[in-house]
This record gives sequence, structure tokens and C-alpha cells, in this order.
Amino acid sequence: MKQGRHFVGVALVAAVLIGATALFNNDYYLRIVFMMCVYYLCAAGMNVLVGYAGQKSLGQAGLFAAGAYAAALLTTRTEMSPWLALVLAAGISGVCGVLIALPSLRVKGPYLAMVTLAFGIVVEKLVGEWTDVFGGAQGIYGIKPLTWNGQPFTSVQWAWFGIVLCAAAHLLLRNLICSRFGRALLSLQADEIASSSVGVRVYRAKVIAFVVAAVTCGIAGALVAQQNQYINSDFITFHLSIFILLLVLFGGAGSMYGPLVGTVILTLVDALLARWPSAQHFLYGFLLLFALYVMPGGIMGLVSQWFQKAKKAGLVAGGSAAPTRIGPDGSGELLVVQGVSKSYGGVKPAQDVSFRLQRGHIHALIGPNGAGKSTMINMLTGVVDPDRGSIRFLGQEIVGRQVHTICCLGMGRTFQNLRLFADLSVLDNVMLGRHSRMSNGFFSSLLSLPQARRQEVATRERSIQLLDLVGLSHLAHQPAGSLPYGLQRRVELARALATEPQLLLLDEPAAGLNPQETAELGQLLVRIGKCGVSILMVEHHMDLVMSISDHVIVLDYGIKIAEGKPAEVQANPRVIAAYLGVDDDAVAAT
Repeated sequence: MKQGRHFVGVALVAAVLIGATALFNNDYYLRIVFMMCVYYLCAAGMNVLVGYAGQKSLGQAGLFAAGAYAAALLTTRTEMSPWLALVLAAGISGVCGVLIALPSLRVKGPYLAMVTLAFGIVVEKLVGEWTDVFGGAQGIYGIKPLTWNGQPFTSVQWAWFGIVLCAAAHLLLRNLICSRFGRALLSLQADEIASSSVGVRVYRAKVIAFVVAAVTCGIAGALVAQQNQYINSDFITFHLSIFILLLVLFGGAGSMYGPLVGTVILTLVDALLARWPSAQHFLYGFLLLFALYVMPGGIMGLVSQWFQKAKKAGLVAGGSAAPTRIGPDGSGELLVVQGVSKSYGGVKPAQDVSFRLQRGHIHALIGPNGAGKSTMINMLTGVVDPDRGSIRFLGQEIVGRQVHTICCLGMGRTFQNLRLFADLSVLDNVMLGRHSRMSNGFFSSLLSLPQARRQEVATRERSIQLLDLVGLSHLAHQPAGSLPYGLQRRVELARALATEPQLLLLDEPAAGLNPQETAELGQLLVRIGKCGVSILMVEHHMDLVMSISDHVIVLDYGIKIAEGKPAEVQANPRVIAAYLGVDDDAVAAT
């Protein structure tokens, strides 16, 4: 219902704008409206990349050029329809977006911004100096404009088409942002390691964000070239990249309406200062610094602070009983670790470690500080690759596999230091855990097809069930980072359970908890174990370990020194020596 009302609202606003522009008799005003539409397309895609995925880019002028020159060359050197040229220009820009995304696997933050800046500069030099192809400063003339009934668009028709295109872009991008892909992009901005641990394919999500930004910017460039019927290197400058970034930051990055607000205000300012280019550039630089340091949330960030009312914590709709099953029934070996070793120079956190985990049991991995427990958890989940040895999960070798792949096989985890997506709600954190269990693809999410909507509903209901299990359903709409530390631990646990794990790895789940919270955690882990989830926990609270564990493994300086039932391990002289320390002669005698 909510989505339907939003569609009707956008359609009504577009209809009103189209009716208003029909009253304009001045081509200059129509040109301003058209350029607002062009800049909004650039900013809306850029918002997905910067505001949601958190990937800094200064190469949008190059993507704008890709769309503009693609449309120009296709329509001037072939008999291609200008409509088909517009579609192909979008595709060519998307390919350029993939090329820009390639370095994002290796570089981040300011280094990624420098790479994209280099791309923009290379494109600017290319179109300016390769005159045989791109015409340089002279440019390309005779570009075919879009037509209707065989006649080129008039000024008012260009404005109408731009408004319709912007409305369609807004609706499609809203569908994407409100889907599993939108949550995946937000998780990248918060913590890529935590994102991959819940099944998000980090690099693929980055590529999607770059391609979305590239396609919208390429369409904008093609529209400018076709409307002017001319394009040259003067259109492609570094100032254009700065202006597009400013549209997003000034309006409010990460807000669906931020790019719209930024576009309307800054396009009007641009038109007012058109006679004074130096003043334009000074103002852009000033506003960019102002947006970054004084108003980091942009205009929409301020508006949301002013008008946001305190929401009553509570869950509306659909609450259901705690799930009876998470993992499958069965018995036998779940995980086999054989001869695993890892070293960092002279430090050896794992030395020929071997053990086996049984399905349906709660296992504990203990040892003094520096024994290599967290390193072992990281090797099991693919965050760290062992130097040698074998790790088989469900009969499959997982050494060398990516983190999200291991998660999809059925291995969930929490972290020693909390890795929540703090700015997202508790419910969104848990729904992110369901990412790898959802099968709706990019286009079904973009178009909000029935399959995608059904999966969103099912994911929400399952997440509510898991919040019921950990006792947090009443806090579902609160920002996860605003909760007390002990409750944040439970949110992370619920998020890990949302991956539907057969084996759940807990890295010091009781760290920072008081005795009462630790006892409640132990009861919760027993309930989770009864839901069909096998558990391996790294823990220092011996009361918790000995009260709920079926099997205990002890490491000391990367060497397994004991394993067995809790009582057996507790009485083992080597374990006592590792924890308490004894005389070397006594240890030798023992």
C-alpha cells in the first residue's frame, strides 16, 4: 500500500510539473527546467554511490562524456535512431562504470577518489586532444535529437521528457534502495568485513553502485548532446564532477530527496551566476567545504533533525512466535580441522591444530590471551587464510573460499569487537543477515516485481521471529548503535542467526557483560542450540563455558593442549598450568 501511494504521489507531482511547464513561453526557463532534470539524473545515481555505498568518486564528468559522445558518434556516423542511441549510450556508460569499479577491490577512501579523478582527467584529455574522433574544442555537430511523430522535440517537450525520466529514475532507485541491495550498500559504508560475514558479496555490491551512477550520468550526458545537437570538450571539465558531487552533499547524501533539493537550489544559483564564471567556481568550492564540515548531512539532514519526532519503540504487524528450527536435524561431524597452521613472522597463533565439531553440540574454544583463538575463528570463516592445513565444512574444503561463500554454506559468526551497522535500525541489521538467503535479483528488486516484494515480507517476518528469540522485538526500530552494550551483543547474535547457520561461531560473546547478562546469555545459547544450531564459542568466562558446553578445546600459544568434556578439561594439568602457571619441574613430572 505504501509503495502504491508513493507511486501515485510521484505521478501527481510529475503531472503538475508538466502542466506548469506547458504554461512557459520562455525557452530560457524551459532550458533551466531541462538542466534541472539532467543534473538530477546525475545526482540521483551519484547518491547511490556516495550516499549509500560510501564510495567516493570524482570521475562523473568522464561518465557524462561517455554518454554524450556515445550518442553523438552513434547518430552522426550511422543511421541509428536517436532513441536507440540513447539506450546504447546508457549501456556504454555502464561499461565505463565497471572499469572504474575495478580498482575499488584494492583501494578505498581517498585513494579510490584519486583513481576516479584520474579517470575523469584522462577522459577530459582524450576528448580534448583526439580531434579525429571527438572533435576536440571544435566538437561534433549534427547530432540527431529525439523525435516525436517524426519531428524533433521542442523545448517544452524536452522539459516534459526530462520530468518523466526523473520521475522514473526516482521510483526505480527507491525500489532498489528499499530492497536487499539497498541494505547491502549501506552495510558497505559501515563495515565491509561485517557485510561479507552476513553473505553480502562486497565487490559485486560496489560494482552495482558504480554502474547505477554511471548509467544515470551517461543518460544525462546523452540528453545534453541530443538536445544541443552539439557536444565539445568544453562540456567535460573537472568542475562538472565537483558540481555533481556538490549536488549530492549539499542536498543530503543518503537521502532519497537530497539530490532533488540540491539540484533545484544549485541549478537556480548556477543560472543566476552564469554571467560570472569565476564567482560560480568560488561558490561551488565554498559550498562544498560548507557541506562537508558544517552541514555533513546536507539540507535534508538538517530538515530531518528539525522535524523528526521521537518514535515509540514497538513493532507493528506480524509478530510471531520464536522459531522452532533454524538449522537442520541430524548428527555426525559438521566441521573437521586438520593440521592447520598460521604464522606472522615469529608469531605463530596456530601450530598444526586439529579438531572435529559434532552437529548438535555446543563447543568451546578456550585458552589464555594470545593463544590464537580469534585467529582460528577468522581462519574458519575465511577472513584469514591458513598457511597450511585443511578445513572441511559439511564435507567441503573451505580453505581459500571467500567470506560470503562460507556464510552461504551455513556458517555464521559474531565478532570479538562489535561490528554492528550502528546507524541502521535493529530490524535492518537482522534483515541484512538474511541477504544471502534471498533469491530476488537486481532487476526484480529494481522493478519491485511481486517475487521481490514477497521475499521482503518473508524476510521481515523471519527477522521479527529472531528478534523475539533474543528478546529484542520491542526495540526493532531503534538505531542499533543507540542500544546498551549488552543489547548490541544480542543484535549481533540475531543478525548471525538470520544467516540460517548450521554452525554458529561466537568470538567472546560475553565480553563486557555483567554476571546477570552472562547468565542470561548462557540460557539463550542453550535455546539456540535446541533450534538446530551447533555452536563454537571463544570465551574467557569459565563459569559460562563449563555450564553449557558439551565439548571444550584448549589452545596455548597456538598449540592444542587438551580437548574433551568440560570436567575432563578442567582437571587437565596442562590446562591448569596454562592458566595458572606452575613450576617447570612440576609440569615435566606431570
